[in-house]
Amino acid sequence: MSEWKFQRDAINAFRFVRCTFDADTGVAQLVYAFDDGPELIETITVPGAPFVLEGERAGAAQQALRLLHLIAGVSYYKAAVPPEIRIDSYAIDADTAAMLETIYVNGLGEFAYRNGLNLHGRIRFPHEAVNRPAAPALGLREHALVAIGGGKDSLVSIEALRAAGIGQTVTWIGGSQLIRACAERTDLPTLNLGRALAPQLFDFNREGAWNGHIPVTVLNSAIMVFAAVLLGVDQVVFSNERSASYGSFIEGTGEVNHQWSKGWECERLFGDYVQREIAADLHYYSLLRPLSELAVARQFAKTDRYDAHFSSCNRNFHILGERPANRWCGVCPKCHFVFLALAPFMPKPRLVGIFGRNLLDDPGQTAGYDALLEYQDHKPFECVGEGRESRAAMAALGDRPEWREDALVERFAREIRPQLDEAELRIEPLLVIDDEHRIPAGLWERLRARFAA
Repeated sequence: MSEWKFQRDAINAFRFVRCTFDADTGVAQLVYAFDDGPELIETITVPGAPFVLEGERAGAAQQALRLLHLIAGVSYYKAAVPPEIRIDSYAIDADTAAMLETIYVNGLGEFAYRNGLNLHGRIRFPHEAVNRPAAPALGLREHALVAIGGGKDSLVSIEALRAAGIGQTVTWIGGSQLIRACAERTDLPTLNLGRALAPQLFDFNREGAWNGHIPVTVLNSAIMVFAAVLLGVDQVVFSNERSASYGSFIEGTGEVNHQWSKGWECERLFGDYVQREIAADLHYYSLLRPLSELAVARQFAKTDRYDAHFSSCNRNFHILGERPANRWCGVCPKCHFVFLALAPFMPKPRLVGIFGRNLLDDPGQTAGYDALLEYQDHKPFECVGEGRESRAAMAALGDRPEWREDALVERFAREIRPQLDEAELRIEPLLVIDDEHRIPAGLWERLRARFAA
């Protein structure tokens, strides 16, 4: 075993070796390997052990663990993208294999594009005829595990659920201090799930592994579904808005969606699978799916409770400073977009106070905003809104005295706006609520009026 060396292009098979869970400690092990190389062991830790799992709950927990094992494997598979996939210790049916292939191919879309790879037709999960009855209802209690990422979206969901009277636990994965501070600011129960990658993966990266973006939202979803079964709760809630379903259009390549696993296709596929194969009464949904990014920004602007705590900036995410400027780098696509999306709905001094500066009065940010506007560039590979949302927000600011003289707003009005159709620059149509979502009907009836206001 000590002789095995990671040689990316010589690897023939990626193996799902086994997955185990210790109910006394709350630790799951997800084990993978390349060919006959060393075992790669990832651990997932769910606080609250010991867990009592009997009968149908035990079966559901095993199904949820296997789903997590299969989806989390994407972090390792991508290191070599070998031609063969093997599942050593259990079998899956054709429907499960098809879902996994869809998640891997689309979720690794940006990874493939950046590395010059074509994954279509290459990723094949082995399957056989497996007869399993439809998942039972487990009698789960009404309570939501709500994913929090430290940004504005999850905070809008948390406040909406609070207003609707739904019991919730604010949940995150990993050790971010910024997310922890934001979660504690909600004054709700919290749950911090642990995830430790197999250490060899970092060695492989130094030895020439393929690297890049993975479908992290569906992976986190699988972790939280597993936790929900262990904890006996009936909802896993994310905060992905409808804009997430639209990617970047690359000339000669077509659409590449950085946030595919935040999109509607993935939510529907994964959520339906959970109810069919794990627990009939476990609801997985995005609370913000009916809303655009601008509609979410409008909701967030209604309260200043989180102004000094939230950050959607990916680049500065590991820094938790006392001043807002330390939570926003001010130069990444997320900073650019969140500033622009909030501007039509928030007093200018409040917004500038959050970011520590006015991003729209800085000519040095021109290229970044051009990408958001899809002007002479494509939408960035980031979780940002559609180009039409950015154009409508910029047009709205151009009509307002307090914004119109800022460098980038003035340039938009002078150079870009004359090339656009004025009818497509109105914000109101982008705030209309959509009907495409998986939100339970009773809850949606309570929330719809709130989101429309």
